[in-house]
Amino acid sequence: MSCISERIDRLRTRIPGFACVPGCHDCCGPVTTSSTEMSRLPVKSEAEHDAALADWRCVHLGPDGCEVYDQRPLICRLFGTTPSLPCPRGRGPEKPTEPHIERQVHQLIASTRQVLV
Repeated sequence: MSCISERIDRLRTRIPGFACVPGCHDCCGPVTTSSTEMSRLPVKSEAEHDAALADWRCVHLGPDGCEVYDQRPLICRLFGTTPSLPCPRGRGPEKPTEPHIERQVHQLIASTRQVLV
């Protein structure tokens, strides 16, 4: 396992989860992620990516929600857990992501080659 992959796994455990509003996908737009995280996701065709971008949504958003929830990128996990990325519906964990963990996620994002999901 690569050093980046290990950092991703450690950070994932430090971002708290919370219950979304059923059926809400307000934070499921296209995002960028590291090549390492992208390699964990199912490969989608160029046509699937183009269709998702045309609708300004994530290519992994299906009719029943996120189809890659367990492997969703760190940026997706941060949505709704920090004051800088609040849930538009006011949801969130009891205890938000610690600021130093959020900084580490942003540092990882800034230090890796990002690709559009």
